[in-house]
Amino acid sequence: MTAIKHALQRDIFTPNDERLLSIVNVCKAGKKKKNCFLCATVTTERPVQVKVVKVKKSDKGDFYKRQMAWELRDLTEVDAKDANKENPEFDLHFEKVYRWVASSTAEKNAFISCIWKLNQRYLRKKVEFVNVSSQLLEESVPSGESQSVAGGDEDALDDYQELNAREEQDIESMMEVCEYAISNAEAFAEKLSRELQVLDGANIQSIMASEKQVNILMQLLDEALAEVDTIEGKLCSYEEMLQSVKEQMDQISQSNRLIQISNTNNGKLLDEIQFLVNYMDLSKGHIRALQEGDLTSPKGIEACINAAEALLQCMNVALRPGHDKLLAVRQQQNLFAELRDMFARRLTNHLNNVFVHQGHDQSSTLAQHTAELTLPKHSPLHRDLLRYAKLMEWLKNTQREKYEGLSRTYVDYMARLYEREIKDFFEMAKIKMAGTTKEGKGKFATLPRKESALKQETESLHGSSGKLTGSTSSLNKLAVGGSSSRRSQSSSLLDMGNMSASDLDVADRTKFDKIFEQVLSELEPSCLAEQDFIIKFFKLQQNPTPAQGEGEDSDGPVKTRPSTNEHRHSISSEKDMVRLMMNKIFQSIETELNSLIALGDKIDSFHSLYMLVKMSHHVWTAENVDPASYLSTTLGNVLVTVKRNFDKCISGQIKQMEEVKISKKSKVGILPFVTGFEEFAELAETIFRNAERRGDLDKAYVKLIRAVFMNVEKVASESQKTPRDVVMMENFHHIFSTLSRLKISCLEAERREAKHKYTDHLQAYVINSLGQPLEKLNHFFEGVEARVAQGVREEEVSYQLAFNKQELRKVIKEYPGKEVKKGLDNLYKKVDKHLCEEESLLQVVWHSMQDEFIRQYKHFEGLIGRCYPGSGITMDFTIQDILEYFSSIAQSH
Repeated sequence: MTAIKHALQRDIFTPNDERLLSIVNVCKAGKKKKNCFLCATVTTERPVQVKVVKVKKSDKGDFYKRQMAWELRDLTEVDAKDANKENPEFDLHFEKVYRWVASSTAEKNAFISCIWKLNQRYLRKKVEFVNVSSQLLEESVPSGESQSVAGGDEDALDDYQELNAREEQDIESMMEVCEYAISNAEAFAEKLSRELQVLDGANIQSIMASEKQVNILMQLLDEALAEVDTIEGKLCSYEEMLQSVKEQMDQISQSNRLIQISNTNNGKLLDEIQFLVNYMDLSKGHIRALQEGDLTSPKGIEACINAAEALLQCMNVALRPGHDKLLAVRQQQNLFAELRDMFARRLTNHLNNVFVHQGHDQSSTLAQHTAELTLPKHSPLHRDLLRYAKLMEWLKNTQREKYEGLSRTYVDYMARLYEREIKDFFEMAKIKMAGTTKEGKGKFATLPRKESALKQETESLHGSSGKLTGSTSSLNKLAVGGSSSRRSQSSSLLDMGNMSASDLDVADRTKFDKIFEQVLSELEPSCLAEQDFIIKFFKLQQNPTPAQGEGEDSDGPVKTRPSTNEHRHSISSEKDMVRLMMNKIFQSIETELNSLIALGDKIDSFHSLYMLVKMSHHVWTAENVDPASYLSTTLGNVLVTVKRNFDKCISGQIKQMEEVKISKKSKVGILPFVTGFEEFAELAETIFRNAERRGDLDKAYVKLIRAVFMNVEKVASESQKTPRDVVMMENFHHIFSTLSRLKISCLEAERREAKHKYTDHLQAYVINSLGQPLEKLNHFFEGVEARVAQGVREEEVSYQLAFNKQELRKVIKEYPGKEVKKGLDNLYKKVDKHLCEEESLLQVVWHSMQDEFIRQYKHFEGLIGRCYPGSGITMDFTIQDILEYFSSIAQSH
């Protein structure tokens, strides 16, 4: 502990001009923390300041730091807990109580003893020591005397006292007189002692000689004491006089205190009255606006808005305790309630009339839109009604029932208005759509079943609206862009395969695409505008305004913010309210859209491609604006129907492929569904260029192409007139050409597969066909190869009876050049009969046959050379002859 004491003195207290008198190692009672030190210190400068300092080791543990300090004069009590038993705990009462546990009782007692001594010496206000042993508390030392504060600390407090400047000067002068003062200190001390004795003797003689002066001094002291008694008498009389003055001053002070309390109460009463007057007084102008304000003119509406807001502010004032017991306050509150109810009735009735009046004006303009594919714009109605938006917000905060009743009235009226408009709009869209599919002339008028179904569909449209009922002639008058030649409505892959590209009336599909796009383009702004109006007019999805009775501060009303959960719940419920209102207002949109989609799909199943692209784009646009909007939800539901129709269209095409029937009397050629897939792909690539739903088309491509592959093989296997290899070769060549031209990335594997199948079947057809012109020769050499394969050496094959030289010459003799050319000519004619003109593969096949024939010729010559060496047997024709045969045959045909 001594080492720590010296370290603390050196590092902490010496730099602050303080001396460390006592130290104790402690920790806080009841807590497990690092130990610290309480230090009792005094300053070296006067006036002396006594402190208790808390010192703690740093976090790194390499040095001490001063953490807290208390003045000893602020210490009120020292509690040692137990005066009789050893107890390391003690309390120091400063501005609050600090409870400590010393590392040992001895350190605690030494520290408390030092505190007691410092208190006795330096403080006038004595500290109370509780539960401290009397042995630790010595008798009080008078603060004016130069005595030590404690035995153990005497050296620390009074063992050293600095000399002042005069004393230092006297000692230096004395040492200069004595030459050996420094070299012989003992002699110097003896000399000083002798001189001190001489001075003491002189002082005693001087005192004895001054007895007379002493007597005179004592006489003067007696006179001074008499004067003191006189002064004390006068002071007593003065004290009696001041006592009466004190009583009078106490009475005046009491009177002033009562006046101050009265003034304070009057001020508070005036504040309360001003508060009530400022926040619960409604001007006459506002009252007049609420009672009879004009709700039709802009100025009148503005005045009513200001009055309604002022009334709401007065009603929402948070009254202080006791205000509600005042009669004037209750009367004012009743007046506000009457004004609120009366104005709410006036506003509700007026807005109901506005709904009806605006509705009639809007209905009168419907006639001009019946002949056009447009929806009436409601922006004038919205503009007129939005002037009342703030009043609707006021009604929402004050009269919720009337607010909800108005919202129901608006929804009911607008639902009927929109139902008429949407119904007429979709009737016109259906008429225009049906007008693009009128029965045409010539070859396309030969499908009565489809046209009959279409006629029934268009006739069914007339029964849904009284305005549009009529005969087929009325349809012709209203139909847009009627054409003199219309294609039939059979849009299957088979039917398309039976038509040329010029037969497909692309204009019809383009018109349908424009009509469908116009329908969606008209619906989208109408729905968004109506939803935006509902949110603004009915104040939905906004931060809720506090209801009546919410708190305020002392200076005025303050709107209380709802909690986070309440705020989220309010916004969620208001979004649900918007969605519910939109569902009721536009309840017919989804039904009408599905009906229109069904009609378009019935007219031409390929319309589902257009509808899928358009609908997907509009859904994507609506979701970007507001994913939870009514428009986004509704279009998303309809998109499911469109996607279902698209899938049904693809499934229908696959089913028709499976049901295809091929004539047994004519050659197959390019199958209808193969050309149909080509036209479908061309159309789809045009429609789905940069479309969001490209993935759906890719999946459909894969399904269709696999079905095409499977059914091509099926038809090829069932074909009787045309060889299987020809059917496979021609159709897979067509598929390969189509996929190479269109460059559909998802069908790259199928493109390579089609090329592979085309090549394989071309080679198979060529080999099988070439076996006919040289049939016996082929059989002969096949036998030769079989013998070799069985193990007969090639040079020994000629010794076989069936394959000797004479048999070889006999077979070769049967195939002179003229016969070969004749056989090839017949082969050309047969190939020409097998192949179709559309694919133009005759020359390709013929050239492949030429290459294969030459390859066989070289193979036969090789066998002759190896199996019949030195025989001199050769074919009757050469390779040059073969080239001339093939060329002349191709040119002659």
